[in-house]
Amino acid sequence: MEWRDRGGNYISEGDEGNKSLKFLYETRIGGVLLGLLIRKPVSDIAGWFMQRRISALWINGFIRKNHIDMSGYEKRKFKSFNDFFTRRILPECRPVDSDPKRFVSPCDCKLTVFRISNDSSFIIKGGSYTTEQLLRNGELARAYSGGTMLVFRLTVDDYHRYCYPDGGEKEENVHIQGVYHTVNPIAFRNHAVFRENTREYTILHSDNFGDIVIMEVGATLVGRISNLHGSCRVEKGEEKGHFDFGGSTVIILVKSGVLKIDEDILRNNSQGFETVIKYGEGIGTKQNS
Repeated sequence: MEWRDRGGNYISEGDEGNKSLKFLYETRIGGVLLGLLIRKPVSDIAGWFMQRRISALWINGFIRKNHIDMSGYEKRKFKSFNDFFTRRILPECRPVDSDPKRFVSPCDCKLTVFRISNDSSFIIKGGSYTTEQLLRNGELARAYSGGTMLVFRLTVDDYHRYCYPDGGEKEENVHIQGVYHTVNPIAFRNHAVFRENTREYTILHSDNFGDIVIMEVGATLVGRISNLHGSCRVEKGEEKGHFDFGGSTVIILVKSGVLKIDEDILRNNSQGFETVIKYGEGIGTKQNS
């Protein structure tokens, strides 16, 4: 995998994990194993194990392997691997851009921006999707024709809590049951990941950016998408929820003519790179403001 930071500096992910994914997604034997791994019972078993005390034995090795700087996180003894994985960061380490005209990232991530065409379709890694397939709601999907789709891809080294990109009135969560493909781009070559994976979304009637859809997508060995709120008033930067162990994705849909994405992100995007972004960081501005 390849991405850039906001200064345009090139970053490349190690390929050790990619070799395993290529085996699963690009070989016949791997495909048989994959068929088991992406099922909910396997994810549930993995999630159960990650909650047990013995799983804490994996924490130190995981930190070393993924070069995680723990200095900005809460200082305490973790009861299990999942307790560590869902750890809270110190608020001063993830300041939220308070400018009401600025749209902020909901999470630490690698960000890609997609245009939703007037027929509600979009292309990811050569695969064609529609917002109706994503949402399983044709009427809602049509409202975002010509708009923008933001894909915030979390990797295992990222902070796995996420927040609201703006304040507003939140509707109830809608759960769509599916499987648990990895969200690594390797999977997109052979599978319609965003049509197949378990996901959950809500509509936020936001204060500054109209009605936006916020969706969480589960991935391999993610046993649970944990959202904190039902229908209620929420504030910009307020924690929305967290993912349990595994890579994951947050998707946001914004209507046409509402949001202008920052130029450095669009430049990286046009050159085929994801952009490294942090929780609460401004990524775009309200149009005509």
